[in-house]
Formats: sequence, C-alpha cells, structure tokens
Amino acid sequence: MDEKSLKIDRQVLSEENLLQWDKVQENLKGTLGSQIYTSWLKNIKLLKEYNHYVILGVQTRFFRDWITSRYADRILDEIRKHKLSINRIEFKIQEDKTDNKAIYSQTFDNNVTDIKDSVLNYNRLNPNLNFDSFVLGESNKLAYLSAKKICTQLSRYNPLFIYGGVGLGKTHLINSIGLKLREDNNVMFISAERFMYQFIKSIKKNEMVKFKDFFRKANVFIIDDIQFIRGKEGLQEEFFHTFNSLFDKSSQIVISSDRAPNKLDRVQDRIKSRLSGGLVVDIGNPDYELKLKILKKKIIEFENSFKEYPNLNESVIDFLAKDSNSNIRELIGVFNRIVAFSKMSKKQLSVNDCKIILKDVYKNSKITTIEKIQNVTSNFYSISLEEMLSQRRSRPLARPRQIAMYLAKKLTTRSLPEIGRKFANRDHTTVIHAVKTVEKLCQNNEEIRKNVEDIKSIILSD
Repeated sequence: MDEKSLKIDRQVLSEENLLQWDKVQENLKGTLGSQIYTSWLKNIKLLKEYNHYVILGVQTRFFRDWITSRYADRILDEIRKHKLSINRIEFKIQEDKTDNKAIYSQTFDNNVTDIKDSVLNYNRLNPNLNFDSFVLGESNKLAYLSAKKICTQLSRYNPLFIYGGVGLGKTHLINSIGLKLREDNNVMFISAERFMYQFIKSIKKNEMVKFKDFFRKANVFIIDDIQFIRGKEGLQEEFFHTFNSLFDKSSQIVISSDRAPNKLDRVQDRIKSRLSGGLVVDIGNPDYELKLKILKKKIIEFENSFKEYPNLNESVIDFLAKDSNSNIRELIGVFNRIVAFSKMSKKQLSVNDCKIILKDVYKNSKITTIEKIQNVTSNFYSISLEEMLSQRRSRPLARPRQIAMYLAKKLTTRSLPEIGRKFANRDHTTVIHAVKTVEKLCQNNEEIRKNVEDIKSIILSD
C-alpha cells in the first residue's frame, strides 16, 4: 500500500457517517445471548473509525485474548452487516488514558490484535494456542508428540489427521503447529467452514484461479474441522485437487476433525482414503490427572492476569477435577463459574457450595442426556425411536423429531454437531432449523407449547 492510500485509509470519518455501534451491540446481544453479551461484549467501546477499519477498546489483556479467540469473527461479521466497507477490526486495551494520537498511530503493538477479512487473505493464528500452553496428559500424548515431530521433520507423517470430541484440544494442537512453522515456511491455516466461504466467494467473483494458486502455494496446509465439507460435492472436488497438488509437492498437510476419516459420512471415498493415508491419531477424554493439571494452570493464569489468587481450596480443586463430567473446554467454563461465584460472594466456597452451583454438571445429580430426551419424546407421541430417527419427513414423525432436537439444545450442554450426530448423523444446520421452528410454534400454537412443557416436565422429573 503506497503512502497516499495509507493516508486515505487512516482518514477519520465524519460524525454523520460513523458506524452505529449501539445497534451492532444490540444485534450481538440478540445472536449470542444476553449472558455472553453481558459477560464479554457489553463493555467493548468503539474508539475510532476509519474508512476500512475500526478500533475497539477492551478492559484487559485477558478480555482481549478471550474475545479475539471466540467472538472476533462474529463481531466483524455483524459490523459488516451495518457497514460493508469495514474489513478489519483492532482491539486496544484501555489500561490508562494514553494520548489518542499515539494510540491511533499504531497499527500493531503488544496491546493490539488485528483481525482481517478479505477475499483470500484469512490466515489468523492465535498466538496463545502454542505448544507451551498445551497441557499434556495420557489422553492427548500421542497427538501432541506427533504434532511436535512434524515441526522438526516435515512430511514425516503426511497427512497428520487429529480427531476427537468437542473441546479436547484439537484446534490448540494444529494452531501450535502453524505457529512453530510459520517463520520458515509458507503456512496456510484455515477452518473448513472458512475454506468453503472463500471457495463460494471466489466462484461468485470469478477468481477461482486466484483461489487455487493461493492455497496450493503453501508448503504447510492446516485445515480445522474437516467434517464441515460433508455433503458439499463442489467443495469436496476442489479440496480433493488441492490436497493432491500439495501432497505431490511434499507440502505438509495437517487436518483436524471430530471423528476418524472412515467415520466421515457424506464425504467422497477417495478423500477419506487420502485422509487415512498418513498418521491418524485421536485425542480422548481427559482423565483426573489431566484435568487437575489444567485447573492448576488456570489458577496460575488467573493470578498472572488479575494479580490475586482465585480463592479456591485444594478440596474444591480436587472436586472439580474428579467429579465434573466435562471436556476440557467445559472444565474451564466450570472453573470460571466457580471463581466468579467466589468473587461475587466474597467467600471461599466449600465442596457442597460447588455441588449446588454445578448441579447441572455434578455427576451425582440427575443428568439429562440426549438419549433420554429421545426416548421420552417418542413415547409421548406413541412412535418408535427408530421411526423418530428415520429419514422420513411426514409431520407425525418430523414434529416429534424437531421437539426432541429443541429440548436437546435447551436441556443439555451438547453442541449442535453433537446433537445432529445423535439424530442419525444429521447436519448441525438441521438442528438449528428445528430449534427455530419449535420456538416459533411455542409462541403461536398453544397445543405444541403445552406438549413441549409436558415432555420437559417428564424428562426433568424422571
């Protein structure tokens, strides 16, 4: 970019043309929910707006890192709905009242995170998800050692395919690979969903040659959540040829998924064959020792961020590691919840306090499972479970199926893809449609609303 273009880009917009940040926040609250909005997004400030990017203020480095890793894309997408010209956001930590000119003259510094969205240049690696921050245990040891190995010996295992359930550290590992190799290699790190988005965008813009060249010039190609290409034939065709092109020139390929290659339904056999041709490793559920190590690491991080101990005794930490039935991501959520309650109540919580606070995850309390929801719903409508899970779309079967999906979303902590898999491997978009349909029906149809409440009561009381 020349000096003249830079000056134009940095030109501050007039008041009447400014982004309406309050409307952006209102929409974020509606799409992400009031709890997430209040906890993380409410206090974000619009500091400055330029022609093509905005600077947003956050309170601490902890907030910046958390928002960047989880909500940055959603924020940018929402901003672009209101103002398409914005293609980048920057986060600035407002720790003190620094001279504004000094703040806005910086594009990158230790306190700024830059998020870009363009036709093809989307290659964001999270600096916090590195090998040093990865907590090693028996359940993830093989995957970790394999990831470390290819960083010292490219193409030793090609492709490297890492799979496991939600929240177990797959993205963390492949991100670590990207960070380790990017200094000496042309690294491409992208999610399968983003790959699809760029593919469609390139077709619409007649830029397929550019798309092909961009991805095939990488000598390290890392793609996250490959299961999202299922059922998309055009995308699979392009991925197949991209894979072959990279493999033929000995580029390292790293792939993550929520299931093994041979379990990827609605994916071409030739793709599954190639994915299985390297090293396939899984990440299992964390055991007690690993969860304990993770909790102790979170305590240290809390102390470093907030300069105080999170007021948890050893018995509580042991309880969280031993009795919470959760993956790593959920375990961290449990930790954050307990710390928050301890801070708000201004006391050190007992194990019994934790059991009450965590009644939804404590293993000795009644746990609502998707299987239970399915059985109760099918019995309520006097249909067999096999009929409800079948591919038949008649209303007497489709409606109970939608209600069961809706209740699975409302009464469990399972993700949309997990729920879809429990309903005969349906796509997560089907679950979303079911939830929205039932929500609308409950508002407009008294009989449906009553049926849903009756089924819910049976599930929770059983």
